[in-house]
Amino acid sequence: MSGEAADAGGTGPAVRRLADWSAADLRELADEYGTPLYVTDLDRVRENATRLRAAFDHEDVRYAVKAHTGRAVLRAVREADLGAECASAGEVVRALDAGFAGEDVQYTAVNPPAGDLDVVLDRWRDGADLTVVAGARDTLHRLRDRGFDGRLAIRVDPGVGAGHHEKVTTGGHAKFGVPYARAADVVADARADFDLVGLHAHAGSGISGDDLAAHRELVARMGDLAREVGDLEFVDVGGGFGVPYRETEPPLDLSAVADATREALGDVDADLAVEPGRYVVADAGVLLTRVNTVKPVDDAGADGTVPVVAGVDAGMTTLLRPAMYDAYHAIRNLTDTRPERPVTVAGPVCETADLFCEGRSLPTPRRDDVLAIGNAGAYGYEMASTYNSRPRPAEVVLEGEGARLARQRETLSALTDLEVEP
Repeated sequence: MSGEAADAGGTGPAVRRLADWSAADLRELADEYGTPLYVTDLDRVRENATRLRAAFDHEDVRYAVKAHTGRAVLRAVREADLGAECASAGEVVRALDAGFAGEDVQYTAVNPPAGDLDVVLDRWRDGADLTVVAGARDTLHRLRDRGFDGRLAIRVDPGVGAGHHEKVTTGGHAKFGVPYARAADVVADARADFDLVGLHAHAGSGISGDDLAAHRELVARMGDLAREVGDLEFVDVGGGFGVPYRETEPPLDLSAVADATREALGDVDADLAVEPGRYVVADAGVLLTRVNTVKPVDDAGADGTVPVVAGVDAGMTTLLRPAMYDAYHAIRNLTDTRPERPVTVAGPVCETADLFCEGRSLPTPRRDDVLAIGNAGAYGYEMASTYNSRPRPAEVVLEGEGARLARQRETLSALTDLEVEP
């Protein structure tokens, strides 16, 4: 299914395009398991993780679990010797249940609900020697009140951020971390009651190109702070490494990023830690959807070609990124090659935002064609919802030459299981 041979190091090509997937194999999966269907290649997950380990060969690499929490994916990441960075109690539980050792799990608490803290600290009391990251003095008080005196890191707002969209640019926003100017005082306060082991900051998600300069600035500021406070086990500078969603975009030069990150941090008596998520799983996943409705648009283009709308059985409840972030995803018709025309691929939700593309040049669609949407492995299934009372899709994982069901398709009856009759 990979389409490209792995390189000599066994880490695979630096980028996997939608065209590299076998159309015949994907059509067979759509026919066998139905659509919409997420397909995740575990071998590709391992390749990406191995490439990260090779680039950051002396650093602590932690997978940002929120990108894809599926148990099969988590096990593949664990087997590739990455740690787990978790943004919620649910992610902590998933990571531990998937076999991550407690010392390899980091809980990065952002305004943590009481229930999250209680669940995480219950696991800590049961012997999971995980690390808790606190981004506010108030969180320190709440941890003290619960009797926690374990491994702690302080999240810092470094005053600089980056990312593919303003909604995922975390660095520099007051929501995330203690202000940089107050960080040293918070560290001193925390040392009185906790095992203070690290500092943490995160610029944002989908960082590439010009954004890398902002990321280096963040790393440099964290290096300065680390030298000021001293006596640390690690400095975690986040992840957010971008992937090329557009077919013409080049892959990230990961070795150059690793070198630049080390250089920006400078001489620090602590380990450098990074926490990529998207980079590990984005190009390991595709979303398959079937065309159910085709209708022409009234106005022909300048060349006389009539644009069409292709209605499909996936929508913003299946893959939210285009509606949420105006995100681009490559789309491929797996059924046939026909003359191209402007095509709008639209889902079944009664909102104008429920579009995967608008007026994109694609082979003329017909009812029952199967379309593949690329780079769907990160924040795809994770952001799926039951809005409009639409069940969430199934997921198949590929490993070696085989395929197996990893998540069953949600049923309509399951949507009301939690409701209480009067």
